[in-house]
Amino acid sequence: MAVVESPSSAPRAEALVDLAAVRHNVGVLREAAPTAELMAVVKADGYGHGAVAVGEAALAAGASWLGVCTLEEAAELRAAGITAPLLSWLHLPDEDFTEAVATAVDLSVASRAHLAAVVAGARRAGRPARVHLKADTGMCRNGAQPADWPALLDDVEKAAADGHVEVVAVWSHLANADVPDHPSLDVQAARLTAAWQAARERGFTPIRHLANAAATLTRPDLHFDLVRPGIAVYGLDPLGRPVADTPLRPAMTLRGRVALVKRVPAGEGVSYGHEWTTPRETTLALVPLGYADGVPRRLSGRMEVLLAGERRPVVGRVSMDQVVVDCGDATVREGDPAVFFGPGDDGEPTAQDWADALGTIHYEIVTGVHRRRVTRTHTGTTG
Repeated sequence: MAVVESPSSAPRAEALVDLAAVRHNVGVLREAAPTAELMAVVKADGYGHGAVAVGEAALAAGASWLGVCTLEEAAELRAAGITAPLLSWLHLPDEDFTEAVATAVDLSVASRAHLAAVVAGARRAGRPARVHLKADTGMCRNGAQPADWPALLDDVEKAAADGHVEVVAVWSHLANADVPDHPSLDVQAARLTAAWQAARERGFTPIRHLANAAATLTRPDLHFDLVRPGIAVYGLDPLGRPVADTPLRPAMTLRGRVALVKRVPAGEGVSYGHEWTTPRETTLALVPLGYADGVPRRLSGRMEVLLAGERRPVVGRVSMDQVVVDCGDATVREGDPAVFFGPGDDGEPTAQDWADALGTIHYEIVTGVHRRRVTRTHTGTTG
């Protein structure tokens, strides 16, 4: 991702988000699921990438829906002028759904209590709510259990007859989609189909949706009417494949700028606890990103940054606001960019590298980049 700028124009801490990569990734996903509509999931501020910008890019590239977690996230997209079909799916049963119904936000319903709250919002809005009935097909998180499904449909049938709801979909979520041949996928698909058929027997004509990013790429039999890729939209492979082996392009680059450069003699302890001591005279560069910005403290002594053309080790503990980089005898200047992770095109670490080092998933890395302390800069906005 090439961005040319004067040093004084660059923020202290910056997440560069390549919207051309987002559009490319949506194109890959569209090709993988040509017979289904595509919902780009932009919850958690677009997985840390910026929900509005990513949503607009995804829609331009062929997505027809957007998906979010909360009513607040849905309201942000509507306030930005996005009018595409939009599903919000995780709510408390005492939330006020009036604005969401009034702005045509589709709402997930997982229980009779949730339905009652949505109906109340529809009454206040003066229009029917568009609902997606969520079935618990084997993940035991959100969704109605099979034993509770008939009673939920009873209430939905009455609400629809009263003009308060329109049943758009029956849906669920996969627990093991990153293992494409896991037997639970077929079990969940069968349970979803049973719940969908029960809704149809009540006279409804809902669509079905189940596939997340991994299933979009590997299980065409589970695409049904709509697929809901999330992490793959951002170029991070849901199957854990290396960057070189996936058609997806990582969209985020996290970088900072060198705040201070100093020459330090041998034998000096660096950062809290002096867990690292200079083995020789060396040049140290201070970069003002730390765990409050999204650099996990557990990476202390286990991470590198791309600085002055090479990967260089971060030494000593990761602090709240800063890290120290050992530059040896290299020429490093204050203001130089330091890339913490990115697509890997120039040899920089990737979000997958961080995840592997921490024993976690790349979702946690990109969503953990702090939204208030780290500036989002969107590139690739045209073309």
